[in-house]
Amino acid sequence: MNNILLNNQVLIFLLSESILFVLALVAFVVAIQIVLRWDFGAFTQRQFALERRAYLVMTIIGFVVVMKMVLLPYFVFTIDNLAVLVPGAMCGAGVISANGYGLELLFLKLLLLFLLILWLALNRYDLSAKNYPIFRPKTWLYLGIFLLLGLEMWWDVMYFTHIDLRVPVSCCSALFGQLEGANPLPFGLSRPMLLVLFYLLYALAILATWARQSWIVLPVLGLFVAVAYYAVVYFFGTYVYALPTHKCPFCMFQPEYFYVGYAIWGSLFAGTFLGAVAAIERIWLKIEDRSWERWSLGLLSFFVLLCSAYVAVYWGEHGVLLEAV
Repeated sequence: MNNILLNNQVLIFLLSESILFVLALVAFVVAIQIVLRWDFGAFTQRQFALERRAYLVMTIIGFVVVMKMVLLPYFVFTIDNLAVLVPGAMCGAGVISANGYGLELLFLKLLLLFLLILWLALNRYDLSAKNYPIFRPKTWLYLGIFLLLGLEMWWDVMYFTHIDLRVPVSCCSALFGQLEGANPLPFGLSRPMLLVLFYLLYALAILATWARQSWIVLPVLGLFVAVAYYAVVYFFGTYVYALPTHKCPFCMFQPEYFYVGYAIWGSLFAGTFLGAVAAIERIWLKIEDRSWERWSLGLLSFFVLLCSAYVAVYWGEHGVLLEAV
């Protein structure tokens, strides 16, 4: 047996994911029965029974959404703790790259979390409208999400069962270093240009959101999260570590850096997801949900201020900036 599966964190994670998948499967089966027979205009015993079952399904899915929000950071915590077992790994970067499933699994979890938050927003609107105007679309959305949940469950098992403790992995310095002098930034960007794009896209996201230009918000947020990733790894993160050669998105989850990675990456993705959901609601449903937008702007502003604060504090203490390496 793979010794990884004997790790307490891995056992807890896989058990939790399995329980959630069973609940999601129950909701999936019932949701299919409901959506095929749903007729809100019919005043029949069958329709009333379907509506009661619909509340059960919505409750189950809501619970799954909340637990998925908890399990994503726990997944990061788990792989970070596995670094002591995987040869060559100094943090979660080496562990997540230990086989061909890790990075794809992480991206899938982020996609699923976005879709589940979108479903949550659509469900809130549907319930507030009293006559379930988008019951079928939101149910079909969940049916699609469930297929991804099944893929995620399979990928979870494949990932953890294919971590070979006899084979060394690359550490974060090899994965995110300069690659023998090559520029790791996309499109040959320099660090100054990367930072200009970072703050420019942040400002544009704020302006587009407050101007309610949702068609602009969506691509801007997509570009911002991509640029922010590189900015954190290759600039702001070096100030978290106070070392210009240390470029890694995972080491900042460790206790010596006060687990700040959870705040940095959590605020980035949560702010982006909420802003995108608010934009989709306005484009699709023509509804104004300023609360989602305020949360989005608040989280993204927290993310930008937190990253900038590390640079400002270092400058205040040393009077210079870290040199690019």
